[in-house]
Amino acid sequence: MLHSKTFVKKTRGGKVNKQVREHYLRDDIYCGAPICKVCDSSAARLSPSASTILIVDTNVVLHQIDLLENSAIDDVVMLSIVLEEVKNKNMSVYNRVRALCSNSMRRFFVFANENHKDTFVKEMNKESKNDRNDRAIRVAAQWYQNHLGGAARVLLITNDRENKRKAIEEGISAETIESYVKSLDQPNLLDLLVQPASEDLNMEEVEDLRPSKRKVIYAEHKPMSEITSGLHRGIYHQGKLRVNRYNPFEAYVGSESIGDEIIIYGRANMNRAFDGDIVAVELLPQDQWYEEKSLSIADEEDGEEYVHLVPNSADDAPRTTNVVQGSAGDTKVVSSRPSGFVVGIIKRNWHSYCGSLEPMPMPAGSGGTAHALFVSKDRRIPKIRIQTRQLENLLDKRIIVVVDSWDHLSRYPSGHYVRTIGEIGDRDTESEVVLIENDINSRPFSSQVLACLPSLPWSVSSEDLANPIRQDLRHLRVFSVDPPGCKDIDDALHCITLPNGNFEVGVHIADVTNFVLPGTPLDDEATQRGTSVYLVERRIDMLPKPLTEDICSLRADVERLAFSVIWEMTSEAEIISTRYTKSVIKSSAAMSYIEAQARMDDSRLMDPLTTELRSMNTLAKIMRLKRIERGALTLASAEVKFQIDTETHDPLDIGMYQIREANQMVEEFMLAANVSVAEKILKHFPVFSLLRRHPSPTREMLEPLLRTAAAVGLNLDVSSSKALADSLDHAVGDDPYFNKLIRILATRCMTQAVYFCSGDLSPQEYHHYGLAAPLYTHFTSPIRRYADVIVHRLLAASLEIYKLPSIFQDRPQLTSIADNLNYRHRNAQMAGRASVELHTLIYFRKRPTDTEARIVKIRANGFIVFVPKYGIEGPVYLAPRSEKGGGEWFVDEQQQKIKKMDGSLSFSVLQTIRIHMEVVEPQPNRPKLQLTLI
Repeated sequence: MLHSKTFVKKTRGGKVNKQVREHYLRDDIYCGAPICKVCDSSAARLSPSASTILIVDTNVVLHQIDLLENSAIDDVVMLSIVLEEVKNKNMSVYNRVRALCSNSMRRFFVFANENHKDTFVKEMNKESKNDRNDRAIRVAAQWYQNHLGGAARVLLITNDRENKRKAIEEGISAETIESYVKSLDQPNLLDLLVQPASEDLNMEEVEDLRPSKRKVIYAEHKPMSEITSGLHRGIYHQGKLRVNRYNPFEAYVGSESIGDEIIIYGRANMNRAFDGDIVAVELLPQDQWYEEKSLSIADEEDGEEYVHLVPNSADDAPRTTNVVQGSAGDTKVVSSRPSGFVVGIIKRNWHSYCGSLEPMPMPAGSGGTAHALFVSKDRRIPKIRIQTRQLENLLDKRIIVVVDSWDHLSRYPSGHYVRTIGEIGDRDTESEVVLIENDINSRPFSSQVLACLPSLPWSVSSEDLANPIRQDLRHLRVFSVDPPGCKDIDDALHCITLPNGNFEVGVHIADVTNFVLPGTPLDDEATQRGTSVYLVERRIDMLPKPLTEDICSLRADVERLAFSVIWEMTSEAEIISTRYTKSVIKSSAAMSYIEAQARMDDSRLMDPLTTELRSMNTLAKIMRLKRIERGALTLASAEVKFQIDTETHDPLDIGMYQIREANQMVEEFMLAANVSVAEKILKHFPVFSLLRRHPSPTREMLEPLLRTAAAVGLNLDVSSSKALADSLDHAVGDDPYFNKLIRILATRCMTQAVYFCSGDLSPQEYHHYGLAAPLYTHFTSPIRRYADVIVHRLLAASLEIYKLPSIFQDRPQLTSIADNLNYRHRNAQMAGRASVELHTLIYFRKRPTDTEARIVKIRANGFIVFVPKYGIEGPVYLAPRSEKGGGEWFVDEQQQKIKKMDGSLSFSVLQTIRIHMEVVEPQPNRPKLQLTLI
């Protein structure tokens, strides 16, 4: 059956075209219920013994997804019209619903009501789209009721009062979600319900969780129409809100419209915005602007509830803020950095938060609803008020909570409990928290994904060797150099001297795309995961272990498939020619960096492998020098290395990661391979190549580095990457660690490198600032990065080995993949850092330590220090409130010093100090590594 709809559409040129949209309707779409006597039950997803079948409307799916994911809710019919609405309104919820519907363990059935002749509804005159969708849902519910003929109760779940009223009038059974959950007689399920914002209650004090009289706490958000107009007129400024990790009362909004960061200070000025929200900001009067030196580090004791009503008041800082005093004791006026307050939220960044409930006495009586405050492990997140019927079971647990709303009359946002992770303080629980907070998928691979793998044991076949696209390179002395214990080896090298005195150098990369085929469940899973995640005690793979540690891993003494980049180079590392080929290799050695370095350093060793290592190292040094001469930056980061107990997985030792020449040698050839491949794929596919760029930092971003350098007598030239690189080379002092510290500070001023689709930007924007390379991509780690898988496919297509998958013709889709890769890459980095912080806490819990630290940032009430020995950074407070007569501190912005008014004591940036490190718990369930001045 065909339903046609005719309408007219105006083109850009002003012409009016008549268009006909055809909608095909069928009568053979099954209902999914095995109890049905009419439909084919082989496709049934619902339970044969289901006494009630639920049909849920769009708002229930959007707002109650946490409840729907609970196994107590089953036998649900998901209408196609509901899925389409959810997809248009919230892609994240849509993906979760699709996962539910495709999960063979759950009984969710998708019914194509828009394509069934008995459930499709035509649009009526003067009927809104929303009303038409509600009517379509009721028609589908009515059809199910009639179709099943009383074999099961069909129940429409809707919180829309009007929709429910009409359903009952039409003879359809309908209930609210809360009414239905209560009928299940499982009180704990009520904790998962999202409460409407109108039911939001105000909490007066942390200690008193009873609803208080309603009063205005925050300014109301401006309507979107007013925000749009204000942005257009330059009254408001848009940007992402980033909360300071050391002070949750201090945030920054990067604004392109004023070319600087706007400081947002205090909860009132943040006006219910969360870290990561896209906000509209109005600037405060200039006499209320903050200078960086007047900002403080927040203490754990600072009251979260310390906010004021007036949104443009600059006095709503936490109580630890010290008034900056002038030399005569008068209050110093500060008017440097633009400061502002949030007038509206353009896009929310709410997600799941991990933490625990604030300790509180059990309310009288048991089993009833209790109000509790949830404290996130992330200090940047405000406390969240929830209702729970299982308070006693949750007080000593790490739990997940989701925010539902934040009314301007409420001191705290309202949310609901989702699930329990485990006991507070348990290492496995806390590691799970790290993964959840950073949206890392650590679930086992599904059976559909595992079905895509070749059977084990796997080996190179005669067909592989006979394949004309693949060159047999098993005669070459190929070797790999990796971190100790590395099992997912995705790169290997070779180097031979040619008769003309030049060198043939090869980079051989695991041929992952031979096994990960486009459009398969394995490929879809890798696309979503984006990257492997490396925690201190374990690795979460992007691909299943049979691939990462066996089939693709370039282990010693086994034949493996590779994708090779082979150069002819002069002894001065000039590239004469480059060729690319699929290959078969057999690695002769899988060495650690330490082993490779020991070989090169041992003058007694003259075997071919060691000689080739030395040749490659010599070439790598020349290549590195040339890169630096072009302006590449040699930056530094505080990478921490743990020694882990193999049985308990607890840290036994901690220290800075040591970089050797062997590390730099491998890095140099991987960089060269990435650059060569970037040039090749862009030449063939100028519009849809996946590249990696590193935007140049702005002068404002480099300002903290310049101020610090000037304070210690350094004049850094930041006019170009070459000028900065030269300046950093000359930034040396008496102290051998001084230069590394300056480089670490420089690294922190940089933007993030990102993946992008070449057609989305102009060639000038492709530049990689840190590497001083006009073109760059990722090709060398396809076992652990999906970006490299895409690049392998592009390279193979450029060599006419394979046809390019159709997805590469869809630029918006490729851009979406690049965005996801950037998101996953950043999350993996954050998870790695959080894992280091967790294991640092575990290590120092029983090991209070005195050590040296360097001051890296001055604040009004202390400073941020970096501990070189352990790669740790944290705040040190001066004159804490408990100290009587501590005296006032004066910040000298020019000299980057903080000193006592009486001149008895002063501290300056980059100064070496002695500190005591100890794990304390100033707030329950929030342990932290406390650094105190000795």
